[in-house]
Amino acid sequence: MAKPFPTDDPFLRGYYAPLHMECDAPNLPITGEWPKALNGSLYRNGPNPQFAPRGPYHWFSGDGMLHAFHVAEGRVSYLNRWVRTPKWQLEHDEGEGLSGAFGNPRFSDPRIVQLGSTVANTHVVWHAGKLLALEEAHAPYEVDPVTLASKGYWDFDGRLKGPMTAHPKIDETTGEMVFFGYSAMGRFTPDVSLHVVGRDGTLQRSQWMQAPYASMVHDFVVTEHWIVLPIFPLTGSMERAMKGLPPYAWEPDMGSHVALIPRGGSVDEAIWFDGDPSYVFHPMNAFETTDGKVVCDMMKYPVAPLFSAPDGRPVTAEAPVATLVRWTFDPKGQRKGWHEQPLDDHPGEFPRLDERFATRPYRHGWFQAGLATEPRRGRDTRDGLAHVDHASGHVHTWMPAAGDRCGEPVFVPRSADAPEGDGYLLSVIFRAETQCSDLAVFEAQHLADGPLACAHLSHRVPAGFHGSWRSAA
Repeated sequence: MAKPFPTDDPFLRGYYAPLHMECDAPNLPITGEWPKALNGSLYRNGPNPQFAPRGPYHWFSGDGMLHAFHVAEGRVSYLNRWVRTPKWQLEHDEGEGLSGAFGNPRFSDPRIVQLGSTVANTHVVWHAGKLLALEEAHAPYEVDPVTLASKGYWDFDGRLKGPMTAHPKIDETTGEMVFFGYSAMGRFTPDVSLHVVGRDGTLQRSQWMQAPYASMVHDFVVTEHWIVLPIFPLTGSMERAMKGLPPYAWEPDMGSHVALIPRGGSVDEAIWFDGDPSYVFHPMNAFETTDGKVVCDMMKYPVAPLFSAPDGRPVTAEAPVATLVRWTFDPKGQRKGWHEQPLDDHPGEFPRLDERFATRPYRHGWFQAGLATEPRRGRDTRDGLAHVDHASGHVHTWMPAAGDRCGEPVFVPRSADAPEGDGYLLSVIFRAETQCSDLAVFEAQHLADGPLACAHLSHRVPAGFHGSWRSAA
């Protein structure tokens, strides 16, 4: 029998609470004028536990649920489906939760431990004709782009050995998808793998290297000639996990370390830079300057949010806040650190850009303006959207009504050859008054004008992580 969900965990209540249903809505009601030129599909992924977890819950460990908004000729349809991973299927058949957070063997059924299953709950990307649901500790899980039916693990025809990050970088110029995997030789190991997939979806190159220590490496950046891999002191330990202590914990004395690896070269050529402890879940973009420096725009926290010290004690009294900074590395310099320049002081998360300019110099970026990692807030707070113009230095924001929460913004160009930043911004917005969600579309460079249109759901889309646009063209 399915057990009730805990009532004392803020990541299982309110905006964060899981849905217990899958549904289809073929023609959503719309207010405003939906752009008829905007045709394609927006996919969103996030944690949505099927059953109450065993032991302490962590927001990052819930079963993945995909939400798809199919847009055509001014009409919007919707459907949502759990990603039917081996873990999801076993628990579905048993009718109860069998797993602790991150598959912690102290709390998990031995069958779950033996499965070693993905939860596929973090991101969803389209590349080489495949829609892949991602989480960072396993291979990707393929789903049908129209029906969201789960197809199973995709290992690039047997070439992928080990995990794949939830944040691969797709170079629109070359068509390549570059990605890494941490703990590549087993849980909580310091090994990292690097892979390159061609435009046709063939895994072309794989390499392995060792990081200074086992760390949760959530994201990275890529430029035209470099792979930039950060190692932050959010450390992993099986010994801690087996003692009932945090599997991942904040250890600032380990310091931050960043490797610059030649994109067409070997991991043996990596240049390491050392810096003060901090944490970045998500960068905005990276590029190279004309004099050979590497510039990385990062949403930086002073300490890792959502994780404690190794003994389980909180690291800070209040939730840490991320702000946008620019890190500059000199591969030819003698100083093995980096220069940091603040770009904006708005608290934020989930930075995005016009993906056609990923890995290259760019002007426009967007992010969720708010505290995405802090669930304990009253109805007078809100999360909005922000647009950064790196050329002018201006940051423009749009804030919804009190209690409303904007999800990650996703940029869609007006046309394939439109200038950078000329297009639309999509965001799924939770409405506190109705406890339902809308898909909102904005003019990307005119956020302050508010949404052009909203497609309205009759239920809530829970707080999630990331999404992607697949053009109908």
